[in-house]
Amino acid sequence: MAEKYIFKPNDISDLKDKYDLIIIGSGGTGMVASLQAKQLGYNPVILEKMARNGGNTNRASSGMNAAETDVQLKHHIVDSYEDFYDDTYVGGGKLNNRDMLHYFTSHAALAIDWLADHGIELDDITITGGMKTKRTHRPSSMAPIGAFLVTNLLKLVEKAKIPVFNEVHADELVKDGDKVDGVKVTLPDGSKKTITAKAVILATGGFGASKELIEKYRPDLEDYNTTNQPGATGDGIKLAEGVGAGLVDMNQIQVHPTVNQDTDHAFLIGEATRGEGAILVNFDGKRFVNELDTRKNVTNAINTLPQKSAYLIFDTEIRAHVKAIEFYDHIGLVTHGDTIEELAKNIKVDPKNLSQTVATWNKDVAAKKDNSFNRSTGMDRDISKAPFFAIHIAPAVHYTMGGVRINPKAQVLSENGNPIPGLFAGGEVAGGLHGNNRIGGNSIAETVVFGRQAAEQAVKFIQG
Repeated sequence: MAEKYIFKPNDISDLKDKYDLIIIGSGGTGMVASLQAKQLGYNPVILEKMARNGGNTNRASSGMNAAETDVQLKHHIVDSYEDFYDDTYVGGGKLNNRDMLHYFTSHAALAIDWLADHGIELDDITITGGMKTKRTHRPSSMAPIGAFLVTNLLKLVEKAKIPVFNEVHADELVKDGDKVDGVKVTLPDGSKKTITAKAVILATGGFGASKELIEKYRPDLEDYNTTNQPGATGDGIKLAEGVGAGLVDMNQIQVHPTVNQDTDHAFLIGEATRGEGAILVNFDGKRFVNELDTRKNVTNAINTLPQKSAYLIFDTEIRAHVKAIEFYDHIGLVTHGDTIEELAKNIKVDPKNLSQTVATWNKDVAAKKDNSFNRSTGMDRDISKAPFFAIHIAPAVHYTMGGVRINPKAQVLSENGNPIPGLFAGGEVAGGLHGNNRIGGNSIAETVVFGRQAAEQAVKFIQG
């Protein structure tokens, strides 16, 4: 077994007073931005408030969406930027910022190439809810995308000698006139310091773990569990507001439909499980929704059930195509059964109903036509290879579509719509791209597309 990679951040005593570029946050967006800036000849620094690097990117499981890629062609999939745009626009309730969406859907394939150029190969394909075409790229090992990406990006950051300082909290952005040129921080020992730079990138993630902000913008969700890591508390939003930035779509908070909450920790069961063929059943053992409809619609369907929860049902063949299930099983989230009837008894649903549901589903898969809910994707394999498995799921707060207002150049905009000189943002801290519902696989794509763009535009700004 390969030895687990352990990243060692820089010693706080090495923190300088001045850098070319300050990047706040060490998730996918921040690391991609740092590597792009370094590639362009500038010296960035990454400041991370948590002890662990990677942010919410660590928790991503399904993959990275992109259209018109060589990887798709190798899998005999013909796709287009326009179809990618349309699926995302419809999936977001047609509330997406269209300029940002055009930039995003036309640059995601370049982001796949950029990762490959850096030795990060996403050469397998699956599908997520709300998409009509297989465009969710992931490693051929079928490992969860998040940890795979974070590990490889950290290796590249270390190789490029980009300084990363952990447990450094960004308190306030500093301005010289109208230009952002630094940040006031609190160091691990509690002391304060001001660091200056020629530009600042916010890559702090969303606010899915902030009870305060969720209660403010969506009090109906304040009692929900969250899939977010504890550091996702909206710090970048507060920093940007402090220098006059506008906010957008703050009440648009996504609830993910398939989250196991039977332990002290909420574990997201990624869409790839359904994309590879799993179905959802209620406590009567019957299907009740198109499992690959948008997250919003699947969540609403689960919330109409008396128990407000359901079961994912899948077999050995589907399990083999979703490596994350090995982890879910290892920590006790997966129920087993040698037959469908035994599985039904183990999860306390009607064995006759579940057997009939699976039999009907298998006929529909063979005919490539879902007669019950018009599902048309994730039907490459049926549920027939023993043993069989189930995971109990219920909705939980997952992603905040709202955030800092930016334009397609990743420039942070003031409340009146003008760019704030020297300040850029990308990833979940920024709002507008996803409308009222984020499509699975688009967040990782967003981190790479807008991480690169934020760095490129920051460098352009520095160059004058």
